[in-house]
Formats: sequence, C-alpha cells, structure tokens
Amino acid sequence: IFLSPQQDVIAGFLYAILILIVFHPVVDLIDNFNLTNKSLTTSRTAFEMSAIEKIEEQLANLRIAKRSMLSEEPAYLLDIDVSRSAQSESSRFVAVSCSNKSIRVYNRETLNFLREYSSCPGMLNGVRFAHACDSVLFSACSDGTIKCWDIRLATQKAVQVFTGYPSNVFISFDINCSDLIICAGTEKVEKDTFLVFWDARGNTDCASTTKEPLGVYSESHNDDVTRVCFHPVKPSLVVSGSTDGLVNVFDINKDNEDDALVSTCNSDSSVSFIGWSGKNYEQIYCMTHDEGFCWWDLAQLDTEEPITLLRVLDVRDTVCVENDSLNYLVGGAYHEEADKLFLIGGASTGSIHLISSGVDGLSLVGTLRGGHSATVRSFCWNLADESLLTGGEDAQLLLWRPGAVERSLAKKATMKIASSVQKRVRVHNSSLKSRKK
Repeated sequence: IFLSPQQDVIAGFLYAILILIVFHPVVDLIDNFNLTNKSLTTSRTAFEMSAIEKIEEQLANLRIAKRSMLSEEPAYLLDIDVSRSAQSESSRFVAVSCSNKSIRVYNRETLNFLREYSSCPGMLNGVRFAHACDSVLFSACSDGTIKCWDIRLATQKAVQVFTGYPSNVFISFDINCSDLIICAGTEKVEKDTFLVFWDARGNTDCASTTKEPLGVYSESHNDDVTRVCFHPVKPSLVVSGSTDGLVNVFDINKDNEDDALVSTCNSDSSVSFIGWSGKNYEQIYCMTHDEGFCWWDLAQLDTEEPITLLRVLDVRDTVCVENDSLNYLVGGAYHEEADKLFLIGGASTGSIHLISSGVDGLSLVGTLRGGHSATVRSFCWNLADESLLTGGEDAQLLLWRPGAVERSLAKKATMKIASSVQKRVRVHNSSLKSRKK
C-alpha cells in the first residue's frame, strides 16, 4: 500500500500521538522514581548531618560537673565502668581500676568515694559491673583469677573467685549480656594462649567461694589476648583481639572451638581495643597499639561483598586537629540514635578528641580541653544523659555534663609512675593469614 505525501504526514502525526499516549505514564513513573530516590538520599544525608550536628552541639556544651577527690596514693586510672540495672535507667555507681592494684567505687552523680578493693598481689586488668544487678562488680587480675565483689557489703573480700589454670595470667575479660558467662584472655606463657570461660552464676551468699573454668579456646590466637568483648544483645557472641593482629568472633553455643569460630579478621598490628557497632551490632572494629583503626561488617560474610569498611594505618596522620595534636586513641563508642561509630583520642596534654568514622574516612567532631593535664587512659560515654566520664594519668576521674559549672577548676599535675603500668606493645607476627573471610 502506497500513501500519498499528505497521507504519510497524517499517519506519522497519528503514530506520534499514539506513542505519547502509551508511554507517557511510563515516563512519569520513571521520573517519579528518580525524584523519590533523590528525595530519600537527600533525607538520609540530612538526617546524618543533623545527627552529627546534634552530637557536635552536645560536645561543645560539655563542662566539668564533678572531679573526684584525690587519694593519698595517686594512681593512673586504667579502666572505667558504670553500673546498669533493669530497675533503673540511671546508673548509681562508677568503678575504676587503678595502677596501684586497687579498685575504687564512686557514686555516679557526685563522684563521692564509696569503696576500695585490692587486687594484690596481681595487677588489675579491667572492671565490669553485672548487667542485671548494679551492686555486683567483676575484676580481672594477673594472678590468674576473676573476682566478684558485692559493693553492698562492708567486707574487703571477694564474694566469689573464678580461678584459672596454674600458668594463666589474665590481661582482659568480659561478662556476657545475660550475666551467665565470663570470658578472660591470657598472656602468652611459653607457647600457650587461652580464652578461658566460666559459668558466672553462683552462690554469692557464701564468702570467697571458688569456681573452676568450664573450658578454654586455645587454637585461635598465638599471642597475648589483649581484649575480649561480648555482643551487646546476643549472649553467645564474643570477639577477641590479640597482639598477633587477629580479631576473632566466636559463637560459644557451638560444641568446639573450630565450629565456634565465626570469623577471623586481620588488623596486621597489635590490638589495643575492640568493640561492636552498626544496626543490630553486626559490625566489629579494633584499634591498634600503633594507633591504627580497622572496621569490618560481619553481615557481608556470606556475600561476595568485601567485609572491610575502613582501614586506617595511623589515625594520627589522617585526622587534622587545629591548634592541638592527636597523640593516641583511647577507644570507641557506637551511637545508636545517630547510627554512628565514634572514636575517642587525645593529646599528651590532656585534651580529648571525638572522631567520627564513616566508610569514606575519619573526621574530627570536636575537642574537650581544660579537664585533664596528662594522657587520658579510660572513658565511659553515657549517651542516655549525654554525660562523659574520663580517667587519666593525672589520677583524676572527671564527670562531664552539658552546661555544667564546676566550683573549682584547678587541675592536677602529671604524675610520674613506673613504666610497668605502660601499655603493653609487642611486635606482631606479620606473616599471619586470615583463617576465614
């Protein structure tokens, strides 16, 4: 069939109208999808910005509210934990492990001194409150014991002692979120390194009862286990870090160590701090003794995607601090509301730096000055009431609160303490390879 030129023009015009009628809804759908997707991305970015801005504002408003009274025998404050109880949203007690082999307990709100316990003859390596009972406190000691203290009692004796094996020197520990299992990491002795487990339940009415281990893991690390950290809400998951550079995740519900090992990540350096982060706490991170930072996503273990979110060889070379310096990292804290992982660092002069982490890198959020006069060794950030507890080598325990006013602003001068309390740093074995993804 042949059409005249005039008919051909009319046919083409009608065909164009037909195409427009048929495909116009599809074009609208695509445009609407693009606009919606752009809007969601913009909203997410705006939320992240507003969360960071809110935290920056909180940090800028932090002032020293309370300062602990200095004891007759000043000491480095090496670790801090606050009590937590299901019956009360606010914590009542603060426990601090000190370089003079003592545990000090303070009132959470006033920082008034309440109790002191001695770990002699061993050195203290951490303190943890039970999750369900805010008067029960645990401590790890280099003499091969984990001790349980009841701060309601006047006695200076531990109500329960968890004993290890004869060669064990405990340098890290934690208790799981259900208060059922304690896990401690040992120093390497000859060729042996252990993760030791106990049943935390017991009769605390009988003073100084002892409990032997449930068992050990002995094959997953080959050097000092410097850190142990249970999952915040899943009682069977625990992560351990070592001077061998490995960060291992275990599911202790499994029958043996090999089956329990969920993942092994290699930091390529001696691990100084580990923790959980992310939605549902499916991420782990670590810091190293040479101020490195590694961050992994365990949710990608069964996928083809890489599990490494970020790796920074030296945070000091990455984060720019104006009119100050970043000399070391103290630890990390995950902010659930903002869905952000923050690192805590500092300067030898006592300044405290808050650093935000993201897959695109690290950035400084803000700095606290005027509190400590020496290196900060420990912290506890309470996101519920926006308060911060810090302890350092100037023997001071400080409570920071938004808009607080302190009566006395005098700072304690730096102390000089034997080098035996300095952080342990060992050369890691760089030839180690990851056993699993």
